Amino acid sequence: MDKTTLIIVITGGVLLMATLIIGLISLARTQANSMRVEKNSAKMDSYFTAYGEMVAANQRTMSEQQNIRLKALEDSLARLRNENAVQIENMRYTVDEKLQSTLDEKLTQSFGLVNDRLEQVYRGLGEMQSIASNVGDLKKILSNVKTRGILGEVQLAAILEQILSHEQYEENVATVRGSSNRVEFAIKLPGDGDETVYLPIDSKFPGDAYSILMDAYETGDREIVGKCKAALRSRLKSEARDIHSKYISPPDTTDFGIMFLPFEGLYAEAVNMGMVEELQREFKVTIAGPTTMAALLNSLQMGFNTLAIEKRSSEVWKILAEVKKEFEKFDEGLRSARMRIRQADEELDKLEGVRTRAINRKLRDVMILDEDDKTAIDEASRVLR
Repeated sequence: MDKTTLIIVITGGVLLMATLIIGLISLARTQANSMRVEKNSAKMDSYFTAYGEMVAANQRTMSEQQNIRLKALEDSLARLRNENAVQIENMRYTVDEKLQSTLDEKLTQSFGLVNDRLEQVYRGLGEMQSIASNVGDLKKILSNVKTRGILGEVQLAAILEQILSHEQYEENVATVRGSSNRVEFAIKLPGDGDETVYLPIDSKFPGDAYSILMDAYETGDREIVGKCKAALRSRLKSEARDIHSKYISPPDTTDFGIMFLPFEGLYAEAVNMGMVEELQREFKVTIAGPTTMAALLNSLQMGFNTLAIEKRSSEVWKILAEVKKEFEKFDEGLRSARMRIRQADEELDKLEGVRTRAINRKLRDVMILDEDDKTAIDEASRVLR
């Protein structure tokens, strides 16, 4: 065998030995690692076993504590349920008692109110029956022409009495000379000098024509309404013609008269039909309802006050003229008294100046007494006493 081969064989043997050694070392390391793993696995098993026992113990402890708490909670809930049941029962009893008392009180009050209302209803029914009978009586009164006229006359008298004084109007006056026709009321107006001019006022109440017109309005028939309006218009014109022919006679009266309509509805209907201008134009008659009559009388009252002021103003001028004369006499007397006072003042100045100087001259010659003379005079006076 040559050297190269020998070297190769030796090298191969060395490599084999190295491989074996490395394998043994690896095997030893593997065995050591497996032993460490087994040891560690045993430790981990002991650790997990101890942890599991500890967890189980903790779970048993927590379960026992939870059972105790649950039991305590159940006991508390049971006690709370019992207390709530008792309180609810007490509340129910109290509420039932209060509801019963309140219900009894409310029922008593309600029955009392119902009884009061029923009594009021019964009284109202009685009043309505009396009102119905009164309305029937009123219809009977208004159906009579004479009673209708009396009703309007009474209402007109009440308005005149409230606004004017009794000296400013007269009742049942014959405004036309030589006539027996007497107007219900006449307002006294001032004329020329001391003469009186009358303003005639007569109350008219065509209630039958007005009531027929109101019934026609309820039917809604235009033809019937038109006929009823024409009838009322003819009736008002007839009444205005009667006032003009019987009671208006200038210069004893005004050139117009007033027709008083006692109902506002009747007056409004006459205004709507244009009767105000027509009656004034044809018959010199002015229509007036209760409200417009009061306004007209108030305006006349203001006129009376104006005339009274004018009459009083003339009297005031006369009084002022007399006062002026008296003041002139007073001025003359005052001037005379002033002259006399001036003369007396001058005489006083003269007396004060001339006479006073003369007396002073005389007094200068009087000697002044000494003390001894005074004593002697006093003793003499005492002796004389």
